[in-house]
Amino acid sequence: MSVDIEPAAATQGAAMPAAPAAPAAAAAVAAREDIGRKMTRLAKIRRALGHRSLAIGLVICAVLVAMCAAAPLLTSIDPNAQDPWATFQSPNAEHIMGTDAFGRDIFSRVLYGGRTTMVASLSVVLLGSFVGTIVGLVAGYFGGALGFVVMRFVDLLLAFPGILLALAITAILGPGLTNGIFAIAAILVPVYARLVEGATVEIRGRPYVEAAVTLGAGPFFIIARHILPNVQSSVIVMTTTWLGIAALWITALGFIGLGVQPPNPEWGAILNDGQMYITLAWWITVFPGLMLSLFVVGVNLIGDGLRDELDPTLTRAI
Repeated sequence: MSVDIEPAAATQGAAMPAAPAAPAAAAAVAAREDIGRKMTRLAKIRRALGHRSLAIGLVICAVLVAMCAAAPLLTSIDPNAQDPWATFQSPNAEHIMGTDAFGRDIFSRVLYGGRTTMVASLSVVLLGSFVGTIVGLVAGYFGGALGFVVMRFVDLLLAFPGILLALAITAILGPGLTNGIFAIAAILVPVYARLVEGATVEIRGRPYVEAAVTLGAGPFFIIARHILPNVQSSVIVMTTTWLGIAALWITALGFIGLGVQPPNPEWGAILNDGQMYITLAWWITVFPGLMLSLFVVGVNLIGDGLRDELDPTLTRAI
């Protein structure tokens, strides 16, 4: 008996070292999958950068943002510093964009004003998209009386012209940049809510969502895990589109005196300063208007490129 058992024991002893091979193989498979995901992301980035309008928009916005961010390095002149002896100077070596009626350097004011306009525009779309996405997800997923009431209120807000509603809210809250940001963000909330609510209603009826409900998944888990990832591309594209519009509206509020208050620089406020002297000192109006136009064109090009890349149902136009 002992002679028959010993070979089996020896065989078992020889087979034991092969057990750790399974974790090693699993680790190798996981490493290959991770490398594959990274390569896929890199390929998507390269393809996106190859999109002509997206690349051009990124270059335009990157240059403008870099100029405004590096304003202290590009100019040492205080944007609010007045020089009565240098009023209405045309562009020259000392003031490359000229001066205004108070002798303030337009180049410095345009750069520092661009900071204000860009940050305010970004704040508007982030606040509006965040609140509007939450409203749309809740109304679209739960539906019923809650969804009906919420969406009828959204439709009521959408019935008003956007800029008039912003002016009314700003007039109630009072002039100022912060109040202007909240006023314009309030206009964007129903826009995002309508977009996300429609997408949520459509996704809610898909088989994998119904399977998750059957397995006992909670509503907030389903919204975060299955619905939000499927609507985020549309939200991103709309955000880039509305970023340019928000910049125009922030500038409009500053132009009529309901946004940034003097003497702080902002593109709309600078345009307002130069409107009375357009024939005498064209540079006061032209340079901030040019910067605003380039910024809006840049973000619109980015939005077009992202729409083509994130929406597989669209063909690439460029």
